[in-house]
Amino acid sequence: MTTTGSTGGEHAERFTHLRPLLFTIAYEILGSATESDDVLQDSYLRWADVDLATVRDTKSYLAALVTRQALNARRESARRREDYIGPWLPEPLLLTEDDASTDLVLSESVSMAMLVLLETLTPDERAVFVLREVFGFDYDEIASAVGKSAGTVRQMAHRAREHVHARRRRFGPVDAKWTAQITDRFLTAAHTGDVEGLLSLLAPDVTWTADHGGKARAIRRPVVGAKKVAALIAQFFRAAPQAVPDIRFETATYNGAPAVIAYSGGRVQGMFLVEVIEGKITNFYAVVNPDKLGGITVPRAISR
Repeated sequence: MTTTGSTGGEHAERFTHLRPLLFTIAYEILGSATESDDVLQDSYLRWADVDLATVRDTKSYLAALVTRQALNARRESARRREDYIGPWLPEPLLLTEDDASTDLVLSESVSMAMLVLLETLTPDERAVFVLREVFGFDYDEIASAVGKSAGTVRQMAHRAREHVHARRRRFGPVDAKWTAQITDRFLTAAHTGDVEGLLSLLAPDVTWTADHGGKARAIRRPVVGAKKVAALIAQFFRAAPQAVPDIRFETATYNGAPAVIAYSGGRVQGMFLVEVIEGKITNFYAVVNPDKLGGITVPRAISR
């Protein structure tokens, strides 16, 4: 029976207090803000039926509940991921404020580069890695969340940590001001067709990856190399105003990185995030699948 009255109010108060953390857990497991919202809604309905007298640690209990629901959602979407047309990228995340600016672990954990890397783990490994490395839960708490023994979780955490550390690029704190300057210089060069200017900003192995899902026009495979990417960008910015006369571009910050959003008729037509490492642009993550653009203007709070 669903709890009501003052107890129901306490359920809501506890859940609301932890919502940013719970959303972050779901998002880092799923890579989708929209699916994470659904997971939290379903988790709250289950939480509302819980006898609070049986809950010793609200944070641990709710983290486990949300993790289980996120894993269920990930398994349900497995077939859609297998049938997905073209590269799959996480849904871009607009933060309510610069939540991750002073927390380097949180900042890296929601970066597009990290979320793409986490896709190479199994769902259980991903959940274990996130709960341990980002949120610092102990092995017993994680075991309860993923339905495995503490010993198994410890081994999974070790494997996942080695996998991630071997593949991620290590870099220091991001200089937001310097990164914004590079992005502005990039936009100026792109708008003016200055290919040499673009090349000066790109890392030699820069990659352009576009997520279209077969529902929008886009480059079907990642483009690698400074000359190829520069030519692609110059061609795009030259052709876009002719194809869409009222198109306009605005800069923003998504997943802690600079982003360029294309608008037409008041609607988002596409966007790409810019990854800058050691003063050079290393990755462009472009999202043009309309299914992933509908909610990107909704800010969400994160925490750990």
